[in-house]
Amino acid sequence: MRAGPVQTVVVPGPRRTVEDDEQVSGRTTGDLTAELADALHRARQGDEEGFVVLYRDLQPRLLRYATVLVGWDSAGDVTGEAWLQITRDLHTFTGDLDRFRGWAAKIVHNRAIDLCRVNARRPTVALDAGADRGYRDEPASDSDAATAVLDELSTRKALALIAGLPRDQAQAVLLRAVVGLDAQTAGEVLGKRAGAVRVAAHRGLKRLARQVRYDDEEGRWTLVSPRPTP
Repeated sequence: MRAGPVQTVVVPGPRRTVEDDEQVSGRTTGDLTAELADALHRARQGDEEGFVVLYRDLQPRLLRYATVLVGWDSAGDVTGEAWLQITRDLHTFTGDLDRFRGWAAKIVHNRAIDLCRVNARRPTVALDAGADRGYRDEPASDSDAATAVLDELSTRKALALIAGLPRDQAQAVLLRAVVGLDAQTAGEVLGKRAGAVRVAAHRGLKRLARQVRYDDEEGRWTLVSPRPTP
């Protein structure tokens, strides 16, 4: 095997630490979480501004998730229909911010599956209800390189990397590293145990880490696509 050409992907550089973010924005992660939790409370009471705050935070993540499930052309329709349902049923929702994100992701997931059934095709990353059988919980340590790329996905090529993972790993990586769900909530979306989701996300990130590297001179991440020698 011989490594093929390095393909440049326009994504952010290495992740900043929490301390870096505080210096730039003056807000801690806790501040942002508190702001979003307050927005959720206000949105449930019918406050439009609170709903907009939630939408701006979550929609980009849900759109990426839907893109890998149904493709670029249909992702906007899937998330649009999901937000209509979220708007309609939000007053009945009970739970904290993490639960809200999981609830929204589940709605997007179901809408995507429904669309694939209507079109008589499987989702790009299909749900396999029995895929977690036999898994044992394993220590999970996310790859810094892979997670840095996934933190702010902005290219089709980066999403295509995830879509190229085994189905269980792709969905776990998206829900954990992109949507930001904990393992328990992601498991509820997928109908799997939390341990199985942690293992799948860990394995997926390890596979992705072998395909990316950070170029200090260019200040960007690159994808390394090995090709067999003819």
